[in-house]
Amino acid sequence: MKHLSNLAAGVLLMTGLSLAQAEQPPSCVEVTVGSYKAPDYNCLSQQMGNNPEGAVAAQKNQQSMNVPINKRPPHQLGLATPAATSTRMGNTFGTSVKPQRPAPATGTSPLLNGR
Repeated sequence: MKHLSNLAAGVLLMTGLSLAQAEQPPSCVEVTVGSYKAPDYNCLSQQMGNNPEGAVAAQKNQQSMNVPINKRPPHQLGLATPAATSTRMGNTFGTSVKPQRPAPATGTSPLLNGR
């Protein structure tokens, strides 16, 4: 009878230990080579990803990325904006249909003189 109670106590102790270990998150191993420490990023990512509010935040983030096309800014659609057109046209913006261009180079390259 004493042997049976010892066996039952051992089983309960082992069950309690396994439950206590199951509640703890897995520990991450950090490797040190020379003076460089390299943490296990996959393990750290899994530990950070167990946030129950993370799924809600991810869903809100996905919804904010799916903006309807009629609400997107013009630069995301490839349309011209006044600022971009002003940069492209230079000082002729609003006065000419031809963009400002630098004067053509007059002279020769010093690299071509050796031929």
